[in-house]
Amino acid sequence: MKKIAVLGCGTVGSGVVEVFYKNRQSIQRKAGCPLDIKYIYLRRPRPELPWQDKLCYDFDTILHDPEISIVVEVMGGLHPAGEWIAACLKNNKSVVTANKELIAAQGAQLLALARQHQVNLLFEASVGGGIPIIRPLHQCLGANELDDIQGILNGTTNFILTKMSREGMCFSQALQMAQQLGYAEADPTADVQGLDACRKICILASLAFGRQLYPQLVHCQGITELTPEDVEYARNWGGVIKLIARAHRDPDTQQLSALVAPMFVPHDSQLSTVDDVFNGILVDGDATGQVLFYGKGAGKLPTASAVISDVIDCTKASGTIDTLFWQADSVEACNRQLLDWQQIPARFYLRLRLSDPQQLAYISLLLDEYKLLSRPDQPKTEIALVTSTMTRRCLQEILAQLQAEGIVPLNTLFVLQ
Repeated sequence: MKKIAVLGCGTVGSGVVEVFYKNRQSIQRKAGCPLDIKYIYLRRPRPELPWQDKLCYDFDTILHDPEISIVVEVMGGLHPAGEWIAACLKNNKSVVTANKELIAAQGAQLLALARQHQVNLLFEASVGGGIPIIRPLHQCLGANELDDIQGILNGTTNFILTKMSREGMCFSQALQMAQQLGYAEADPTADVQGLDACRKICILASLAFGRQLYPQLVHCQGITELTPEDVEYARNWGGVIKLIARAHRDPDTQQLSALVAPMFVPHDSQLSTVDDVFNGILVDGDATGQVLFYGKGAGKLPTASAVISDVIDCTKASGTIDTLFWQADSVEACNRQLLDWQQIPARFYLRLRLSDPQQLAYISLLLDEYKLLSRPDQPKTEIALVTSTMTRRCLQEILAQLQAEGIVPLNTLFVLQ
């Protein structure tokens, strides 16, 4: 029998234990051997939990127990999770984690440590919750050169944007509803500022492109400045606004680019139909073309499902799964390979306030090609448009000239293309 220890028993941790014991018979059949959870690590007693005989308050007990072959880390954060995972790998224990912050920051180093000690570090649940994406990237799509990944990777922001689009809510109203329904944390900063999506796209890009992409190098723009007016203009244009995380590799130069930002998404994109708390990830393979992965991207039971699927893989694997690996570049080396986000070619949505309607003529002098947008009750002093393709740096120069003429930029967004 293989024994498991679970580090943490919050929302995801309790879900892991519940799903394990509910479906234990079928899980053992798929794993090919008997399994049991020996320890559930907690920082302090919780008498309301039903598994009192398994509770443990000392990590060293788990670390030095030779019966424990798999450790499930669902505490989150960098510390002490990073140090504890490393210690488990060095003690020849495989680790399963849902910790996107840690894998995005230290994935290459921890995977190398797992390989060195002939054990596994698996993290299917770190991206997409219950959506299978990590395993398909390194196994099912292994014959492909993958050069583009774009997706809606955060259910909280997608719910907020769906409410703004469908029901005309402002950002604060939609956020309050998300919090009341349990879709948003009391402190939603990591979600609404795009940090959560940034960590996830870095994990996917690192795996797909074979090199560590660090979150601190990726430009990240949240959704807090979006207004119902922006949503109306997107509808008039023929699309919706979504928080998009995208990573791209130029097939000729191998240069990487990455970005997280709210974008105008056209209705002919599959991502435009991904609504509410669902996630959608488009992966572009040279042999398969675009493949869409879709489902609930978070939640207690979907995430627990992904964790336990990794536990099953750990029990079946002999040694390290070698395809789950990427190069541990330094931050400086990674930055040299990364295209400045302001140099990424794109079209842009602009919403501007004029001091005089005649200033539209001046805008036409600076923008050789653009599409004007409209919305109900649009003030005469407000215009919105979508530009032709240019870089953000070029756009900044144009905006500076507009401001010098008294034209005020109210919002600027990328257009997905």
